[in-house]
Amino acid sequence: MDKVGSEIRSRIMAAVRSKGSRSTEKRLRAYLIRNGIRGWRINPRDVPGHPDFVFYERKVAIFVDGCFWHGCPQHCRMPHSREDYWTQKIQGNNARDLRVNHELEIAGWLVIRLWEHEIKEDVNHFLSRIMESIR
Repeated sequence: MDKVGSEIRSRIMAAVRSKGSRSTEKRLRAYLIRNGIRGWRINPRDVPGHPDFVFYERKVAIFVDGCFWHGCPQHCRMPHSREDYWTQKIQGNNARDLRVNHELEIAGWLVIRLWEHEIKEDVNHFLSRIMESIR
């Protein structure tokens, strides 16, 4: 049973955005800027899956996956209400991620997917990985 009412839960979930999360995309963006990494664009509409960051010249697409929405094995806590709905939702997100990865790779893109918690824990590892990919 949910600890908050359905109206409050609906408002909470409606406030979750797919772009510009402070804990993920904005944090990575700040690190890119601080480290002088240039040439990226945010959420381009012309690239399949609308990656969080794209380096067009090197054809590198970076996705920052939220632990809940993409079913992180370490951090995803499934809600106890409407379990079937949430299981299907997260499985659908994962299936879409695989489709997008495949589509981009066929088109010659390098796809990098980061978990939300990885950016919080050790962003330097991913900065070096990104820098290697765009050189």
